[in-house]
This record gives sequence, structure tokens and C-alpha cells, in this order.
Amino acid sequence: MMGAVKAKIILPIVFVLVFAVSRIPGFLPLGFSAAYALVFCAGVYFRGAMAWWLPLGVMAATDIGLSAFYYHINPFRLELLLNYAIYAGLIGLGKWFGHQAPFWKLLCGGILGAAIFYVLTNTLSWLTDPNYTKTMAGWIQALFTGLPGYPPSWEFFRNTLLSGGLFTALFAGAAKLAEESPAEKSAGALEVEGEETAEEAVKG
Repeated sequence: MMGAVKAKIILPIVFVLVFAVSRIPGFLPLGFSAAYALVFCAGVYFRGAMAWWLPLGVMAATDIGLSAFYYHINPFRLELLLNYAIYAGLIGLGKWFGHQAPFWKLLCGGILGAAIFYVLTNTLSWLTDPNYTKTMAGWIQALFTGLPGYPPSWEFFRNTLLSGGLFTALFAGAAKLAEESPAEKSAGALEVEGEETAEEAVKG
């Protein structure tokens, strides 16, 4: 019981704080983000509407703030809306894995979610950017090379996978620590057993 209460209190705080810090401009390398792990782990651990409104709401608030006051660009761009559709899919992926999955499976799930996000967003860039040829070679260029004058895409891909794995490990690790320890579970089982024994004594 206490573990479940701790998880409900600690996890949202950890998720929001880590993600908010990771959004500070220049704090992390390009392509290195906690967003992929945030939405995946929200799907894994949060129930009901909270799994959707908490991660997407925090991301929307930070995106609007950064776009309007730091980058001075339109915060309601089409590509951002498409990104949110992908994020919603990653929440669904987390729900499919479930909170009972072992740590290593959740780690693989976080990396998979980051890879899915990278491939889909770069495919959208390939489709919408006139500088890419609409051929298989152009798609591969968007995924691994990018456009001249910019850092190569494979560096973003590497950072995306690394951050997906790192932050998923952090979030999943925090969740495991917040769960009931074996001692707490044993104490709970003994308490229930004692109550049943007392009831049987009264009936006897």
C-alpha cells in the first residue's frame, strides 16, 4: 500500500522535473531528449487520463514557452502537431508493455520508442522538405546524412537512441524503487494472514 502511494506521488514529480530540466536550451546535445522516455514511461506507469494529459501537457507548456519567448517562432506549427501524434503513439506503446514488464524489457521499449520517433519525424522531413529528392536515396539521406551545412543525421539518431535508453532507465529505475519492497510485501501478507486468523478465531 505504501509503495503504491509513494509511486503515485514520486513518479510524476520525477518525470516532470527531469523533463523540464532537459528542455533548457543548450543543456543537452542536439537530439538528446527526455521526451521519448517520458511519454513511453507515462504509458507504462500512469493510469487513466493522467497517462495522456501529464506528459503531453508538460511538453506542450514547454514547447509553447520556448517557441514564443526563446526561439520567437510560431508555437503552433504543423510539425509540432504531428510530433504530438507520434508521442501519443509512444504512450500507447508504453501501455502495451505494461508496468509489470521487467526492467530490461522496459529499457528496450524506451529505445524502440525513440527509434520510432526518429524514423517517423525524419520521414516527415523528407516528405515535406523540397531539398530532399522524393526517392529511396533521398529518404536514406534524411535518415543518416541530412542536408549540407547541418550536422549529419546519424549523430541525431545516435543521441536519440542514447537518450531514450538513458532516461527510460532513470524513469523505470525510479518506478521500481518506489514500488513496495519485498519486506513491505511480506509485512502486508502477514497482516492479511493475521486478520484472517483473527476472523476464524471469532467465528470459532
